[in-house]
Amino acid sequence: MKLLRALSVIVFAIAVPLHSQQGTTFFSVPPADAPELAHRGQYSVGVRTVELHNPGQPDILNFDKVSGKAPLYDRPLTVEVWYPAILPAGAVERTDYVMKFPSVATSKDPSAKSQTITLPGEALRDAPPASGQVYPLVVVSHGYPGSRYFLSYLCENLASKGYVVAAIDHTDSVFGNERAFPSTLLNRANDQLFTVGALLDLAATPGHFLTGIVDPARVGIIGYSMGGYGALASAGAGYSSKSMADTLVPGGYFHSWEAGSDAYRAHLRKEVKAVVAISPWGAQPPYSSWDAAGLAGIHIPTLFLAGDQDDVSNFATGIEPAFEEAVHSDRCLLVYQNARHNIGGDALPSDVPASFQAHEFFDEPVWRKDRIMAINQHFITAFLDLYLKGDESKRSYLHVTPVVSNEGKWPLAPGKSAGDKVSDGTDYWKGFHRRWALGMSMTCKSPI
Repeated sequence: MKLLRALSVIVFAIAVPLHSQQGTTFFSVPPADAPELAHRGQYSVGVRTVELHNPGQPDILNFDKVSGKAPLYDRPLTVEVWYPAILPAGAVERTDYVMKFPSVATSKDPSAKSQTITLPGEALRDAPPASGQVYPLVVVSHGYPGSRYFLSYLCENLASKGYVVAAIDHTDSVFGNERAFPSTLLNRANDQLFTVGALLDLAATPGHFLTGIVDPARVGIIGYSMGGYGALASAGAGYSSKSMADTLVPGGYFHSWEAGSDAYRAHLRKEVKAVVAISPWGAQPPYSSWDAAGLAGIHIPTLFLAGDQDDVSNFATGIEPAFEEAVHSDRCLLVYQNARHNIGGDALPSDVPASFQAHEFFDEPVWRKDRIMAINQHFITAFLDLYLKGDESKRSYLHVTPVVSNEGKWPLAPGKSAGDKVSDGTDYWKGFHRRWALGMSMTCKSPI
């Protein structure tokens, strides 16, 4: 399928460090030109790995055509959890994320195979959680294929600001272990909502490290590409019965995720209060995962982020119509002008051969990737602070004036400089440096 090839080449992203702090580079530390809310917060960050199993799930890839049924299995999900932490005396926020990476075949080495790389993170593994208050839970979902580390620049950053952030390795969608696409179509939203429930259960279990630090009433989901496909469904957008997925998933197992059914409503969780959809896949023809009635099922705040030249999820026929048709959501759409699909994950690892194929895995043709990451951190922080923490001061960072960033005005007398000051939001995007809010638009709409 051309779709799978495109997703394999363009969607996959893995976190790697870009910026320096005390001699070591970390991907959650934005550059000096980052907008105001991108910078790391007041908390030290801990990280732990949690193994989950969702019992009794249909193994759709072993569907039996004779019986018309799929065998059941306990679906494994590895989850990385970042959280506000207390550093013991002498401890340093430092860990390594070890993962596979696809060596890129070149004309000189056409048989290149995958390799293992080690990525530094600014977090302390198994650090004691910061106690005394509860924090919102944010579940993060990667693309197809991907990794639980591919948004770790954002996960670490949010944890430093008072969030418990859990990124999923989606079984059958992890790079190096990806399998046929029907598993991802069927399981993506289910994985997200199961992880929400499983982590809330662990947080209510005496003695677990999450006990006493997770607010069960304040949950958000962030999804990139196929993660965005799942996140919109997790938010209330039931899939269309006429979608291509309905024909690709055998045995009628997709029906319980279709809009209007009692089974779909039973999947949803009231704890999920806000969703971020980055380059969400699936609304574009011929896949047409939602119709207008399905997208109207989203009743919680949603932040869409997209490139207007996205050629995987297709901005004009997929992402933008999905934003417009989510009419019951308090929603915003940030658009990177002249960006394609790769706005969600990290940049090209420094130890990868600088071939075109390598750049196509991670980078954007026009935009600096570290700039995109910092802007993502800025706006996602504003959105989650507003809707999960109730911080009304963050609304003005989203409802910017003017809508098109290039039209902002911040006049100075000839020969003067604003230095490193950021805008207060008067006729220029709040939190951005003068002359630096370029190439974007932000549209926000109230629910009807």
